[in-house]
Amino acid sequence: MNSQLPAPLQQQMAELLGDGWLSDDAARRQYGQDNSRRYALADAVALPRNIEQVQAIVRACRQHRVAIVARGSGTSSTGAAIPYQGGIVLSFERMTRIVALAAADRYAIVEAGLINAQLQQAAGEHGLFWAPDPASADVSTIGGNLACNAGGPRAVKYGTSRDNVLGLTAVTGSGEVIRCGSLTSKDATGYDLTHLLVGSEGTLALIVEATLKLLPVAPHRASLRALFVDVGSAAAAVARLMAQPVPPSMLEFMDRACIRLAREVGGADIADAGALLMVEVDGDQATLAHSLQAVSQAVRGDGLLSLETAPDEASREQLWAARRQLSPALRTIANGKINEDVVVPVSRIPALVAGVEALAAEFDLPIVAFGHAGNGNLHVNILFDPEDAAQTARAQAALPRLFALTLSLHGTLSGEHGIGVAKREFMADAFSAATLDSMRAIKQALDPDGILNPGKVLPA
Repeated sequence: MNSQLPAPLQQQMAELLGDGWLSDDAARRQYGQDNSRRYALADAVALPRNIEQVQAIVRACRQHRVAIVARGSGTSSTGAAIPYQGGIVLSFERMTRIVALAAADRYAIVEAGLINAQLQQAAGEHGLFWAPDPASADVSTIGGNLACNAGGPRAVKYGTSRDNVLGLTAVTGSGEVIRCGSLTSKDATGYDLTHLLVGSEGTLALIVEATLKLLPVAPHRASLRALFVDVGSAAAAVARLMAQPVPPSMLEFMDRACIRLAREVGGADIADAGALLMVEVDGDQATLAHSLQAVSQAVRGDGLLSLETAPDEASREQLWAARRQLSPALRTIANGKINEDVVVPVSRIPALVAGVEALAAEFDLPIVAFGHAGNGNLHVNILFDPEDAAQTARAQAALPRLFALTLSLHGTLSGEHGIGVAKREFMADAFSAATLDSMRAIKQALDPDGILNPGKVLPA
């Protein structure tokens, strides 16, 4: 790829985009970083307003062999939005329309740059919501959510982004506009390109518009918090909870280190324990009491230390405050954080947490685990001081051990953050050579010149 843009391409983009073509140093720096704290300098930034402009940008870049990195709000923690090979960062921040919201058919058609929270607000006016609720929902875009198959606490009951998209409009690396999927929740027509593109991190095609499945908002919610003597007891409770006919709408986990941080640093009112589960149920008024009773019964078992229920909204908010205080608490004890979102089968959560505790002792670093217990998706945070070379080296050395542990437990490298560059080289440990070759063949078919987000996801 070119490290500097050809003059004809610059002129063509300036004429096409007007004030949406940025090549000053400040813009190049601003769009050269994301939430991973990685950085590379783009050659220019493109801010298209419609599908036609996106298509024209891709075709021009293909002609000149210039890389394109698509960008939403830059919330990636894996470096997926970093322009390592220069080229153009294509930001969707001006494509934010809700094209249609069909409440009767429960779908919305939106542009890629729409913020998740803005969709939730619009859908909420019709008593509906879009299921994915990542922690970054107030700032992350729908296109970004789809690019990494974002989930969140509600995924345990309502699914991830991939489970809640009906169709896509995207521009391939050859500059062709493809439309896949439909307006219906059932579709057995042809190859499922929709779900192939979700989670592909902008390496196969640029998602410009999405048809999303909306769900009715449950009118009532109730929560409970359970403390356990150890992780094994909590995991057994998770298995019982997930065996219920109606799954909880949220099921969150904290290990002993997280509980201590939430209490000592975040000021949360939590007693010392080996593990914590936060459980939420939702439904109508007639069924909520039964659902709360069912999950309360499922939580009870060997190793339970205490159980606190929150049947109304005020007490519910008080219970969930500890979960919200956790991330700020982490930032107070370490400036450096490697946040991985590994997934294991639920029955293997105790083995994962025990392995994480062993790694913390071996590498002499704080390592804490919390996350979405119902689907085994835990956020493992390796904390270190980036100004301390020895701590940084130990943190980097602990990372491959974490991934090896996860894979040995028949888990997977990412549940919702994606691969980007942070986990790219570990893909060879997760998949066979034949499987990776199949992925490369798909990449070649949709992006024949390799201009879309080069160097991401697939190992060299």
